[in-house]
Amino acid sequence: MAISAERRRALLDDVGLFADVSPEGRASIAALAVEADFPAGRTIARQGEIGTGFFLIERGAVDVVRGSETIAHLGPGEFFGELSLLDHAPRISSVVAAEPTTCLALPTWDFEALLGREPGLTLAILRVVARRLQQVSTDHH
Repeated sequence: MAISAERRRALLDDVGLFADVSPEGRASIAALAVEADFPAGRTIARQGEIGTGFFLIERGAVDVVRGSETIAHLGPGEFFGELSLLDHAPRISSVVAAEPTTCLALPTWDFEALLGREPGLTLAILRVVARRLQQVSTDHH
């Protein structure tokens, strides 16, 4: 089932990551994002490959897997794919749909353009990345 433009905007309004993005900025993101549906078990992002998109989970859930270890479980309102887009390096983890999952996806070029126009989004992404890196560091010590 397609996500309406109104539902896309409402989803972005409800995600803390976009709290400091202007309403116009959220409308722009909603207009640029494409809907992507993944059946359970589908690999959405593969460890070792260069990332080409940012994904925001609209419904469903995914597992973040490094090697053979599941390191995180993400659900609606959470996102993935930002690290590879920020550093243009191969993905450090795979992401697999744990159940039927629908995401809003932004390709690299649109994501980078948004970061340039929306400093609130850039700062929010950096904060989340820093938290995730801290968690990984403390989890492995």
